[in-house]
Order: sequence, then structure tokens, then C-alpha cells
Amino acid sequence: MVAAAWLACVAPSHAASEAKKRPLARATESDEQPLLYASQREAMAFATDLAMRRDLDVGWAREQIGQAQRLPQIIKLMQPAPRGTSKNWIAYRARFIEPVRIRAGLAFWENNRDWLSRAEAEFGVPASLIVGVIGVESIYGQHTGNFRVIDALSTLAFDFPSSHPRAEARTAFFRDELEQFLSLTRRSGLNPLELRGSYAGAMGWPQFMPSSWIKYAIDFDGDGRVDLFNSQADVIGSVANYFKAFGWQPGMPTHFPVSVDGPQVDLDGLLAPDILPTFSVNSFTNKGARLEGAALQHTGNLALVELENGDAPRSYVAGTDNFYAVTRYNWSSYYAMAVIELGQTIQAQLSAR
Repeated sequence: MVAAAWLACVAPSHAASEAKKRPLARATESDEQPLLYASQREAMAFATDLAMRRDLDVGWAREQIGQAQRLPQIIKLMQPAPRGTSKNWIAYRARFIEPVRIRAGLAFWENNRDWLSRAEAEFGVPASLIVGVIGVESIYGQHTGNFRVIDALSTLAFDFPSSHPRAEARTAFFRDELEQFLSLTRRSGLNPLELRGSYAGAMGWPQFMPSSWIKYAIDFDGDGRVDLFNSQADVIGSVANYFKAFGWQPGMPTHFPVSVDGPQVDLDGLLAPDILPTFSVNSFTNKGARLEGAALQHTGNLALVELENGDAPRSYVAGTDNFYAVTRYNWSSYYAMAVIELGQTIQAQLSAR
């Protein structure tokens, strides 16, 4: 939940309370000794509080957070993009629909046919979507992140950049993820100081944040434990279970082609709900959008999904409830399209062999 864009997964649950920060002496990036959170009173108070609420050993919780390092490079990575930065679907797509991921995806699919078939049968989620997600997130386990998760989550929990427009909400989110991480590792016997992940704290082949691991990860291979780092079966089952939990509807397409050129198109009205499917087919076409074929028989709601292409004309698709479900893994229509098209490209090449 790398999130390939900015988070691997998920809707934040703001269980952790936001506390006012105290001014502290901070290490500079040039200092040889890193700043450890053992020296930050706020972090230690948070550790004590979460241990009491989670029925964890207080000394253990304080020791784990106390050994976490503040990482300035993560703070920089979380800075908002400069204003006026243009999005480009063509360029974004090229990052993911490319030979390395396709070759790795073909091998992954061939090696896991049985697990993918079982996941599709049990959860109703297409194998192509599962394969697409894992490819975009980590190139099938090749890039799962090199940051210690405890460092990443602590840095973002206690030093999230104040310049970010959603700094308060993001701070609360990462404090909750840090709490979930310590609870997960303590109860599963994992060492919180050894696990590595993305700069946002996402872990394993599917890049699940700790809260998503707890809620949606499953023991799909039946060996008695959940392992998103080494069990490809658990990875496959967990991704499928995630989509089912977020309302995936078996047999429904993710999107349809749509045309929105012409003077009669109410583009502002069509884009007003963003990517949340709101319009029936009739109301969609009454606003000037043109659909053809199977799209006209769709019985669910639709959303007009807009993809910018830099200075080139924008692209549009009619997104269904299943397209919206894909965006619950990462809140980006660009991400969703990349996942869908990577999986479909791999499936097509596999069928052509």
C-alpha cells in the first residue's frame, strides 16, 4: 500500500489523538549521530499511552519507539508537490506498463496459477487485478522498501512536515499506523526493529500499511501464520480479500470507453462528484457523455474519470463501482488505471503464448 503513488492502501482511521508538539533540539542532516525518539518526550509519552490502551508492556513499547530514528529524507518525501505541477497519464502509465514488470508478472502468474484461480473463485476478484496490484506495488517482491518501518512511521507520526496542507490529519493517521504496527509485531512475534518497508511504512509484496495487514491480510496457504514478505499465496489471498472488503462486485467491468467532446457536454456537472460513481446510464448520457455497446446495458452507477496528459488532450473513461473499489487500495485514478492495464496486458500476453 508502497504505495506506488503515495500510500499502499487505505482509508485512514484516526484513532490516535493529536498532541501539541514541544520545541526540541533537533539533529541536523550533517550530524553523525541520528536523532533517536528516546530523546523526544512527546514520543515517549505516546509510547506509554498506547501500551496502556493496547495492553502491551510499557517498557517494551518505549524501547521500540525510543530506538526509532528520525529520517529527514522521509520528511522531504512527504512534502507536497509544487503548485502547478501537471499530471500526465501517458508518462505515469509508461512507468508501470513496461517490459520489466510484464516479464516478472508473467512468471508470477505462471508460478501461482492455482493460488490465483482459488482467489478468483473464493473472492470474485479477477486474477489480472491481483497480478496488476502486486506488480505496481513491488514488482512482485523485488522492491518492498529499504526503510525500517519503525523509523518511517515514527518520523511521520512525530515530525510530519507542517507545510503539508493536511499535516494534522496525516499526523493522526501515522500515529495510528505506528500504534497498529507495534500491536501487530508484539502479538505476531515479529521484530519491529527488523521489518523494512516503504518510506510511508507500507510492508511486503502488496505494500500493506499495518492497519490493512491487521484487517485484511489472511493465511491463504494455511500454514498458521500470515506472511506478506515470503508467502506468495498469502499475498494473493490478502489482496483479493482487501478488494472484497471494499465492495468488489464479481463480473462487473471496472470502466467503459466514453466520449465527452461536443458542445452539449456538461463537463463540469459530470466531473463534480469526482470518481465516486453517482450517475445512472441515463443521467450520464443526458449530460452529453456518449457510451456504446455494453456500457449502455450497465445497471450500476458511473463516474466520469478524467486523466490529464500534460499539455496533450485529457483522457476520459466511465468508471464503475469496481473502478472506485480499485482506488480504495490507493486513492488515485491514475494508480487504478495502471493496475488494471498492467494486469490486462500480462493476461493478454499469457493467453497469446
